[in-house]
Amino acid sequence: MSRSKGDKAEQKACDYLQSHGFTIIEQNFYAKKLGEIDIIASKNGVYHFIEVKSANEYETAVYNITASKLSKLMRSIDYYVQQKNLKNDYTLDAIIVTQEQIEFLENITL
Repeated sequence: MSRSKGDKAEQKACDYLQSHGFTIIEQNFYAKKLGEIDIIASKNGVYHFIEVKSANEYETAVYNITASKLSKLMRSIDYYVQQKNLKNDYTLDAIIVTQEQIEFLENITL
């Protein structure tokens, strides 16, 4: 996927989150040698670390969330939590963006 399409999907995801009461804390947080967290948001005192996946078909986007990707995300999240000295609860989520829909998947795991 091109960077432009990815940026559009991330903007749609941010708009979706804000319309559902989330506050966007940060976008595209990059942890050296670990990876990138697409969106960091909060709601009701809980931090949500969100991976955005976009494709023409829902299944294609979901299958792009691999065990390897989740492992890198968890290491990036751990780094972020340590750097910011966060004491809040947090969760790893995903937002799937297709042409027809946006779906928010909360608390995804390996």
